[in-house]
Amino acid sequence: MRPDEAESPTGAVRAPEAGQVSDTAVLTEQDRVLPSRSESLARYAATPLGGPVGAHAAIGRHWFWTPLRVALLLAVVGLALGWFSKAACVQQYNSGDKLELDWRSGRPYVAMCYSDIIPLYTAERLDQPDTFPYKTFWYDDEGKPTQQLRYMEYPVLTGMFQWVNAKLTHGYLEIEKQGWLPTALPVVVYFTISALWLSVAWLITIWFTGRTARHRPWDAGLIALSPLVAVHAFTNFDTLATAFAAGALFAWSRKRTGWAGILIGLGAAAKLYPAFLLGPLLILCLRSGRVRAWWQTTGLAVFAWGISNIWLIIPEQYRQGWWEFFRRNAERGADPDSIYNVLQKFTGWDGFDGIVPFGESPHWLNLVSGALFVACCLGIAFVGLHAGTRPRVAQLCFLVVAAFLLTNKVWSPQYSLWLVPLAALAIPRWKLLLAWMTVDALVWAPRMMYYLGEDNKGLPEEWFLGTVVARDLAVIGLCVLIIHEIYHPHLDRVRRFPGDDPAGGVLEDAPDKIVITLTPKSPTPPPAETHDKEPAPA
Repeated sequence: MRPDEAESPTGAVRAPEAGQVSDTAVLTEQDRVLPSRSESLARYAATPLGGPVGAHAAIGRHWFWTPLRVALLLAVVGLALGWFSKAACVQQYNSGDKLELDWRSGRPYVAMCYSDIIPLYTAERLDQPDTFPYKTFWYDDEGKPTQQLRYMEYPVLTGMFQWVNAKLTHGYLEIEKQGWLPTALPVVVYFTISALWLSVAWLITIWFTGRTARHRPWDAGLIALSPLVAVHAFTNFDTLATAFAAGALFAWSRKRTGWAGILIGLGAAAKLYPAFLLGPLLILCLRSGRVRAWWQTTGLAVFAWGISNIWLIIPEQYRQGWWEFFRRNAERGADPDSIYNVLQKFTGWDGFDGIVPFGESPHWLNLVSGALFVACCLGIAFVGLHAGTRPRVAQLCFLVVAAFLLTNKVWSPQYSLWLVPLAALAIPRWKLLLAWMTVDALVWAPRMMYYLGEDNKGLPEEWFLGTVVARDLAVIGLCVLIIHEIYHPHLDRVRRFPGDDPAGGVLEDAPDKIVITLTPKSPTPPPAETHDKEPAPA
């Protein structure tokens, strides 16, 4: 028996300390969950390969194939499916005198291959060699009453990511002219280069998540084969943010609070949502008396975000372009995928602001959606401080991100990728998660048919909104189950191994310092008075 397999007082195998396990390859049968035994879904999937792991199988002995490496291989398969799901939208045709992108007859919607990456190449002037994000501007609807000054509308790291890929595209085209590379439309080259880096970001997401899971490395395989990856890995640029968020959780789990903060700050400079991880960490650090670690993480997150953005904020020539992301988000109305649009359509309600004049923000919608998110966060904070057993980091992180998506006025379809790694860590129930991810991925089909239009034999809006409601109910169901497991930790599959929280880091096994108790303690009765009896007279 190895030193890290010493028997605990209960007779169970003691969990290795965070950071003690250098790779999942060293985990034995006693150290890891074997899905082909514990998950019926994995058991059935393993049948063509020989069935579940046998009682005398050698676990963790293969010289190369670890669970994490298998998950990465599966991820390549999932990403390939994602590529083919978008391939129809990068088809070219000869219009007679030149090659053009074949988006005729509503191809992006009929083939369900739409990707923001493709139209953004020209919409944000990335096809022009002298373009620089946040400095280059243009006018939408020029010469019309709806004319509007526009800049790059993405956070700084995502915007620069697009610009770098555009520069690589221009380099490819120069080499292509010399006959060294195949001929292709610039936008096709740009999409291919972007998809390559986005794939790397998703592989990094899986690697970090698999390492964070510790005793459940095979859960990374569920992320790798998620239907949401096949549909949305290349719909936008969100895998950049998932990589930063997964890296931050991994760093926190290894007690690298500084690196966790830096990765959260960089993630927030790519997409906003990694910053939400600071909320759950604050609640758990308050409860365990580890507030100093939280301040270190938060301080470095602010520093990393500031360093990423300050060079655009200070110079006047970039400042207005940098602000474009915030302006656009403030002026956006209720997204088709939002619960507010669902209510408006099914009830005939005009919304909180009615018809908003062009160029103005829906103030009441912004206020209500923000207030609902804050209310949900307060409720999650109460759960975190009130539950009898301190919740795990991933559980509260999933609840906060899900609350944002459910209450926000915008739920772009690719945002669901944010939840996938968190769900695998928070509630690793394979059949349940696969069912939710399938429902969420299937929302894409009626969405595309709705955008195609009924006049073009598409679907009416009600069909699309019905699937949106089903997706929202599925996410709410996951949240309810997570809260139930928080209050009933014996049902939490992650806690079946000794140890407090695989992602807990500095919180792991820390005693509680602040806990909310609603049931008043019964007053202690005063001690009964005792009187020495005098002896009776003789």
